[in-house]
Amino acid sequence: MTKDLKVGCQTFTWEMLGSAFAGGPDDLLRAISQGGYSGIEITDTMIGRYAGKPAAFAAALKDNDLTLVSFAMGSKSGFTVKEEIGADLETTRRWIDFAAEFPGAMVSIGSATVVSEGLRDDKFAIAAEFYNRAGELGKTSGVDVAVHPSSHHNTLLFDRADYDRIFSLLDRDLVGWVPDTGHILRGHADILDTLRTYRDRIRYLHLKDVDASGKWAMLGKGVCDTPAVIDIVAAAPKFNGWLVLEEESDTAAADPAAAVKVNRQTMRSYGA
Repeated sequence: MTKDLKVGCQTFTWEMLGSAFAGGPDDLLRAISQGGYSGIEITDTMIGRYAGKPAAFAAALKDNDLTLVSFAMGSKSGFTVKEEIGADLETTRRWIDFAAEFPGAMVSIGSATVVSEGLRDDKFAIAAEFYNRAGELGKTSGVDVAVHPSSHHNTLLFDRADYDRIFSLLDRDLVGWVPDTGHILRGHADILDTLRTYRDRIRYLHLKDVDASGKWAMLGKGVCDTPAVIDIVAAAPKFNGWLVLEEESDTAAADPAAAVKVNRQTMRSYGA
């Protein structure tokens, strides 16, 4: 396995608990640091009291020996409502400005999702317009922007045909890609072929696992060929070296901090 890989943790493991998680961003930083990670990808939902306060967040990261890998954002519009593009771009600009205070940090924009009436096919052009314009904002501010497709309910970016369609519309110089192994496995017949085909767009990697039925599994307990995935991604020309682990299994729902710690140990067994 390629050396010089860095391992971070995504905060959705706690976010997916909804009201069952009563903590805040400092609890996330502490749990991720104690879990053995060196980086964090935090979401707009979990940033909490640090929203708009990058200096304070930088101090908290330093206290926990963590680096901000990326700031992940979404929208109620699903990025597929033409009338909401302007508002979504204003929100994106704020988070780009936030991320710009952290050297090397990116902005990851969530999967386009169908939330309104109309033909599904028509929504690809709307999503692409938003992503490309967001990429222009990022370029102006010196912050890389990437799309993170998912397999969740009503996603527009589920199977290989969807990936082919959206990538044909995205400017590869403006918008990167955060491949997510779990989401790809749920919608693609051949994850390795998808990664190879679009490897020039990869900026960093989300690692998680699923079983043969597509149910979330702890890393290494499902069907993901993690070493093969990392070998492909590590050779991508714009890969920044970060592997970001994200856990959505029932095990994580029962004890997020313990689950992400186990996943970090699993990554060590792979040599990262």
